[in-house]
Amino acid sequence: MQKTIEPWYRQGWPWFLISIPAVAVVMGMTTLWLAVSTWDGLVVDDYYQEGKTIEKTIARSQKAAEMGLVADVRIRADEVTLDLSTASRAPLPPTVVLTISHPTRSGMDQVVLLKRRDGVFVAPVAPLTAGRWLLQLEDESHTWRMNGTANIPADSVIRIVPFRS
Repeated sequence: MQKTIEPWYRQGWPWFLISIPAVAVVMGMTTLWLAVSTWDGLVVDDYYQEGKTIEKTIARSQKAAEMGLVADVRIRADEVTLDLSTASRAPLPPTVVLTISHPTRSGMDQVVLLKRRDGVFVAPVAPLTAGRWLLQLEDESHTWRMNGTANIPADSVIRIVPFRS
């Protein structure tokens, strides 16, 4: 009784054991290619400059709180309406800038210039996809600013009140 021994490359176990590191090498190369070819827009290069900018924006938010600004934003399919009121006697600007930002996809962001019409600010807007959106209101001279969030289409009216420190 003779047993024929097959060569190693005709047996299954060596190929199974070779496939594990081979798959790891292919996946590692794929990960390296993705890391090199794509840009992560959420990482800031200049942290010091970003910190100085944050200090300025906090002062602008405090200015909005001092003025007693309150905003009610309504976002419809093709139009945004803003009802802006102030507790102080400060005059409201003729136009307000609304920045609508997606938290992760900057290509979907919109900057809308709202003009006063019949006591409210109105402007056309491109349709927004469902999800969470970041809203920033400011006057054209950048003296005050207010931030808020909206869940589209769940929120019919978004109330934005500046924070107080």
